[in-house]
Amino acid sequence: MELLTRTLENIQDLNQDAMALAKDRLDNLIKPQGSLGRLEELAIQLSGITGELHPEMDDKAIIVMAADNGICEEGVAAAPSAVTLLMTNFIGSGVSGVRALSKTAGIDVITVDIGVAGEVSEKSVLCKKVKPGTDNMAKGPAMSREEAVKAIEIGIDVATEEIKKGRKILGTGEMGIGNTSTSTAILAILSGLPVEDLVGVGANLPEDQLSKKAAVIRKAIEINNPDSEDILDVLAKVGGLDIAGMAGVMIAGAANGVPVVVDGYISTIAALVAERLDSRVKDYLIASHFSYEKGAKAASELLGLDPMLHMEMRLGEGSGAALALPIVEAAAQMSSQMLTFQETGIGVV
Repeated sequence: MELLTRTLENIQDLNQDAMALAKDRLDNLIKPQGSLGRLEELAIQLSGITGELHPEMDDKAIIVMAADNGICEEGVAAAPSAVTLLMTNFIGSGVSGVRALSKTAGIDVITVDIGVAGEVSEKSVLCKKVKPGTDNMAKGPAMSREEAVKAIEIGIDVATEEIKKGRKILGTGEMGIGNTSTSTAILAILSGLPVEDLVGVGANLPEDQLSKKAAVIRKAIEINNPDSEDILDVLAKVGGLDIAGMAGVMIAGAANGVPVVVDGYISTIAALVAERLDSRVKDYLIASHFSYEKGAKAASELLGLDPMLHMEMRLGEGSGAALALPIVEAAAQMSSQMLTFQETGIGVV
């Protein structure tokens, strides 16, 4: 808990002076004011995060947290739990969806075994296993409070090490069969919305099995009775190790003045966890895409971040972050590479 507490204490408000300078420059670039829309908002946010007028976003990495979920024992997922192990190896070896998309934009991918139920054979995967998957939350808490904190702190550690290597921007991703169930449980508790309004098909669960999935999630909430005002209690009782790890990445980004691009549904739930631990974390986050998973819209609205891309994607892994990171880099480059009217010598038009 000491690392988490210390890291939260290091989070600062955005640099308002840098944001004001960035806005003034953007308003005077050789273009109509506001004509680059959300790119301009991004450029201002990046200056607030970094404290720099022209922040560099060229060293990019996505941290993928992989973990199993005991709730799969209840038949809430179309794929067997063993797929988590297989896909963790595939992500590590570079043949998964996020790796294919990341290669096009020069994004490094760091894969972390934070709770896979099995031995990962791919040597590039970081072994940071808290436990081999969470317990079945339909029968009791998914993990202890101490395990939840440890998983958050692993996310902090991994992200901090990447930042020390020179990473200028991070993205989040995950791999874990059953994690749409844990995410929906957390969202239902935090939002107060009925589980039935949030539960989705995840990795292609047949529609006729959604009612069973919803019933299992409701049962988990009822049995564990998490305190909605205590996010660590919610995370420990009905969450996942992957969600906790991604929350740690976001907290580390905020504490170190590094923006973090949030992937889809599961990552947005992790962002809600991080934001509940310190509301200022949200200022350091950039939402990538509108996940096609049913609860994603409610999650984004609750967090208060508007994703950039509408691609009807629901893969996870950090795939949406891989598409959005180059857009964020473009926003930074726009401000530094374009000239102002004054710099061209033609005056304000």
